[in-house]
Amino acid sequence: MTVLIVDDNAPLRGILRTILHAMGAARIYEASDVPAAMDILQHEHLDLLICDWKMKPVDGIELVRWVRNPAKSPCATLPILMLTCYADAERVKRARDAGVTEFMVKPFSPESIYQHISSMFRKPRRFVDSKSFFGPDRRRKMDSRIGDDRRVRSGVKS
Repeated sequence: MTVLIVDDNAPLRGILRTILHAMGAARIYEASDVPAAMDILQHEHLDLLICDWKMKPVDGIELVRWVRNPAKSPCATLPILMLTCYADAERVKRARDAGVTEFMVKPFSPESIYQHISSMFRKPRRFVDSKSFFGPDRRRKMDSRIGDDRRVRSGVKS
């Protein structure tokens, strides 16, 4: 697995690098800001992006929006794990609506990083491409009664 870590905190990048190495990540790139991350994303094939929310001058949400824009990004379907110190519902919703694959609150443990990453790869969500959104399906649970047209099928018991 090839991973890009984007965080303006060098010690935190080091901790993540150690965790990812222990998980078996073959190559790990680091960027301390969004412009450096965009350069790496344009030139390297990556399997996972881990980024912090709060960075300056451009924040992680803007990076996610850029990645999820197929007209600008060469890796619009890249799995993205967003890290943040903020867990309020509004931020979770903003991250989800920007196209984050998984959302994780700091502080974290090696086990929680492993669980989030393995979840992204074991149970990948389909991508939605609509006029107002491009990214992983924001719905977590799929109702077996709902058909492809998103209508409840009659005669199917839950």
